Amino acid sequence: MADLIGPAAFGDLFRSFQRSAWRWEAQETYRQADEVEPWQRWHDGIPVLEDLDWLRPWLDDVRAATQAGRVFQRVRKLTDPLTEYLRWQMEVTPANVEAGEDIRLLPDHLARELGLPEHDFWIFDEVQVAVLQFGLDGLTGAEIVTEPATVARYNSWRNIAWTTAVPFDDFAKT
Repeated sequence: MADLIGPAAFGDLFRSFQRSAWRWEAQETYRQADEVEPWQRWHDGIPVLEDLDWLRPWLDDVRAATQAGRVFQRVRKLTDPLTEYLRWQMEVTPANVEAGEDIRLLPDHLARELGLPEHDFWIFDEVQVAVLQFGLDGLTGAEIVTEPATVARYNSWRNIAWTTAVPFDDFAKT
């Protein structure tokens, strides 16, 4: 049986992991309250990298963790064509990479061929999975999974996605 936690407890996971935090990002759009205004500014033509105050806490946390030797990685599934949200995220991504996240990209059609899940999750230290739960207003919490066989399945999906995806910097050059 998995435990359900709210957004605050989910945030605590990023301060307590020891070695690695890995994300599978599968949604075409997210409705996070803290992204509404920055997305609208981008939509109105203001370059996204000019105002990253809304993202600064995350970037600072990633930078501190990676400087301490911990690893942040993610694979983002991309639609074809990109949704408007994903186009915005592609412009935000260089800030994440500069902070220390290793971000790779995987086309949606390939993710389906590989049998990767349609839901988002984080894997912490290869022993704990947080299956993200979303509502109309964004993240509502996470289901925490520690059962070894289920965690192994998530680690297998991670390995498939990670070895198949293209690093952001390489993708951006194409």
